[in-house]
Amino acid sequence: MGGARGVGVGGGGGQRSFSLARRAVASLLVLMIHPTAIIHPKAKLDPSVRVGPYAIIEEGVEVGANCVVGPQVYLTGLTRIGAGNRFYAGCVIGEAPQDLKYQDEPTRLRIGDHNVFREHVTVHRSNKTAEDTVIGSRNFLMAHCHVAHNCRLGDQVILANGALLAGHVALDDRVFISGNCVLHQFVRVGTLALMQGGSAISKDLPPYTVARGGNGICGLNTVGLRRAGLTPAERLELKQLYRALFREGQNLRRAVAAARETFRSAPARVMLDFLAASKRGVCRDTGSDLGFDEPGDSS
Repeated sequence: MGGARGVGVGGGGGQRSFSLARRAVASLLVLMIHPTAIIHPKAKLDPSVRVGPYAIIEEGVEVGANCVVGPQVYLTGLTRIGAGNRFYAGCVIGEAPQDLKYQDEPTRLRIGDHNVFREHVTVHRSNKTAEDTVIGSRNFLMAHCHVAHNCRLGDQVILANGALLAGHVALDDRVFISGNCVLHQFVRVGTLALMQGGSAISKDLPPYTVARGGNGICGLNTVGLRRAGLTPAERLELKQLYRALFREGQNLRRAVAAARETFRSAPARVMLDFLAASKRGVCRDTGSDLGFDEPGDSS
């Protein structure tokens, strides 16, 4: 009997300990996942994911480690999200494409690591199964910007408030799209290019350049080039290349062919290869010297 009481007392203590541990886990889960959030049983969330009030995460969504899903965020579709991403209030991520040809096929959205999606950002999945919408890593999408179906963003891209990307737009690494800019479908934007606020393009924007107005460019993104670590010699060569391509009045295709014989640095090759691959045509120089020899430019 004594032994039995001993076991009984020990069992009661174990049950209390288990109950306390279970309540502690439940409290932790409430801190990690708000009780008003709606998460489909088949959604896949890393245990470290935090989910805010009234967020909805549907079947087919995968969310990686240390992501933060804010209040009233909607994650849907076949959406795979990497680690360390943060979604602010009201984002809609992975919704169906705005394409009349789309017939509810199981299309996909892929998101890399350490991206920031500010308030009410919308990113749509692709319109066909053969191609995904892709967001790279360490991108910053500010409030109310839109990324349409089949877009492809590289790494360290910035989309400022209200920027609108139509379907199939491709942004290379370190592109900066300012507020309320508009990009036509199938447009490509080269690395380290910058669009001034309110500008609009329906043609390809070459690497390193600054877009202004409608399909215009007004020089090089000299500040961006310095911050990216291009040497003074590389920046000087790009200025000379820009003049040869856009300010000498030559046919662009012939100017590109001639420039290959003169300009040999790696950044110059990136510019020339981008231009040679253009199918939509390229934004043209507006005739302004803006972007050249800015104060403090040491190249």
